[in-house]
Amino acid sequence: MPGNDIHGAFATHIVVPARGLCAVDEKRLAAAGLTLPQVSIVADALTTPYQAVRRAGVTPGDVAIVVGAGGVGGYCVQVARAFGADVVAIDVDARKLEAIARDGGAALTLNARELDAKTQKKAVSDFAKARGLRATEWKIFECSGTAAGQTTAFGLLVHGATLSVVGFTMDKVEVRLSNLMAFDARAIGNWGCPPEHYPAALDLVLDGKVMLAPFVETHPLDEINHVFHAVHAREITRRAVMVP
Repeated sequence: MPGNDIHGAFATHIVVPARGLCAVDEKRLAAAGLTLPQVSIVADALTTPYQAVRRAGVTPGDVAIVVGAGGVGGYCVQVARAFGADVVAIDVDARKLEAIARDGGAALTLNARELDAKTQKKAVSDFAKARGLRATEWKIFECSGTAAGQTTAFGLLVHGATLSVVGFTMDKVEVRLSNLMAFDARAIGNWGCPPEHYPAALDLVLDGKVMLAPFVETHPLDEINHVFHAVHAREITRRAVMVP
């Protein structure tokens, strides 16, 4: 991972192992109305939740709950939907929830700033009942990478649920692990995605099942300092891609 275990994440050029590369069909790319810089985010922001959804065993009829509808979580919503789930998105940012409902296919959005844990769980339960979906075995994806998000996700456990921890935080949370036993549930961590699954994830994009354009913006590499500032100031809410 450039920038993580080798240097060069923001270099104009870098040598990488061939096993980590994924071929992109330029004709399909053009037909989808996308550019190579836009689909570059597949290598992390998309394949990470793709691996989580795949490992969780999402199938049609599932209720998938994504906590944190940002960069990774927004794609998790779309991937889970592509796998056939009806998706609930939970976040504290109304703008992100609006975008993921409009462009990402979330069937229900919940603002965690406005609803407590008990109300959120009831809202999901009512949603599942109204749509004739499974009342149990929910697939829960924690993508916020925050202590509050992890606590929220754990509190949504139901019988047979699968909790996938996708986001990362150094913060500690206090939960009652016995809930996993009581609900006959499971919790799994997810670190990235093996390169052999990249082509299938890319196909979702090129086939139009996952939208990238509304959630990505490109900038010249020499504007990197400005972009860093804008991201930290929350002036940029989409995934910023630096183009040499």
